[in-house]
Amino acid sequence: MRRSTINLTPTERAGRIAIGGAGAIAGLLLLASASGALAVVLLVLLVLAGLDLVVTGALGHCPLYAKLGHFPRSLTPGH
Repeated sequence: MRRSTINLTPTERAGRIAIGGAGAIAGLLLLASASGALAVVLLVLLVLAGLDLVVTGALGHCPLYAKLGHFPRSLTPGH
């Protein structure tokens, strides 16, 4: 299996992990008391988005950035 290139700065990685973790935990806590179907769907989406941020932050690779060709200047050699 080929390892993806790191295309997130250390600051962005930490931010993604912190914000994603907070979103996932808040979504899970609110999901315990949700009653309507729409609320449950939206909270599940919040949890999934939070987990996505945690995973991309931990791996250091954002597939969307790769697809768009975004690469931070601070990670390029010589900067």
